[in-house]
Amino acid sequence: MNSKKTSAIILCILIAIVATYLGGLQNLVGAPMIGLFIGMLILNIIPSIDKDFKSGTTFAGKKFLTWGIILAGATLNFKEVLGYGAKALPLLLFNICLSFSVAYFVGKKLDVSTNTCTLVGGGSCICGGTAIATLASIIKAKETEIAYAMTAIFLFDILAALVYPYLAGAIGLTANQFGFLAGAAINDTSSVAAAEATYNVLNNLDSSLAITIKLARTSLLILVSIVATILTVRNESKANKDSGEQISIGQTVMKVFPWFIVIFLGMAVLNTLGLFDLVPGSAKFFKKGYKFLITAALAGVGFKIHFKDLFTKGTKPIILGGCTWAAVAISTLLFITIFANYIG
Repeated sequence: MNSKKTSAIILCILIAIVATYLGGLQNLVGAPMIGLFIGMLILNIIPSIDKDFKSGTTFAGKKFLTWGIILAGATLNFKEVLGYGAKALPLLLFNICLSFSVAYFVGKKLDVSTNTCTLVGGGSCICGGTAIATLASIIKAKETEIAYAMTAIFLFDILAALVYPYLAGAIGLTANQFGFLAGAAINDTSSVAAAEATYNVLNNLDSSLAITIKLARTSLLILVSIVATILTVRNESKANKDSGEQISIGQTVMKVFPWFIVIFLGMAVLNTLGLFDLVPGSAKFFKKGYKFLITAALAGVGFKIHFKDLFTKGTKPIILGGCTWAAVAISTLLFITIFANYIG
């Protein structure tokens, strides 16, 4: 590995350190998004970037992303869908179907790539950046598609975190109803926490229902990842058949299957069984570790995006993100209104 490539990787790590610090100063903008924008800012300030340096940022964007997703698996717990989180399960599953349906329908009308539709749909219905990063690795999305999807999700996530606590009071939602709204319709966990903190202050409460529902929602990333993997293998198999290549199903699976997902799922199983609890500090390590690696990866992705592209080619994905965000928000509001007695 040459010095320029190594320097690029080190720079992405340094950006992740800065972004993590800045992310910790507030709850609205997560470190991964900050890392992405710092990478973009540096790219747009520097006139040109050396080929070897670019290969280093590409390495960071791919390898750190994969490692981060594996660590993210250790933060997921199948038990999160039990208890009060289970009451939200029908809504969460419906929102998954709705988000992807809207993403593909509207995306087709806007002539947005299928990969971008998948990323925006997954980010809107599951957990923002983590879902985008995970799905991007499975479907082999381009770095530009990741950046556009992240930006689209980020803008409306911030809007939701700022508006929902006040909207809840304006339309007379109960504490439980707000918990469902914030937990099911705000993407990033930090944004959910920020919205819930604001709501608690406004209403002199100490509720954590929104976070509980958000954790149950994040656990469904496992289901979405499995479905995405199956579809990716099927699509590749069909492509091989259409091109006349004589490749067996087994060979196709070996060729395109994202094997890191197996480790990702294995980590989730181990966490569900409570084995990581036997190691002091492991929960904190995995939680901070996966976010740091994804932040470093997105810093690398940022080195591929020019601002002019973001405000031209990125406009349609942002519109798409607004449509999926609105669909999930409306669906959630209707659910908590119709099933008010069920929610309690």
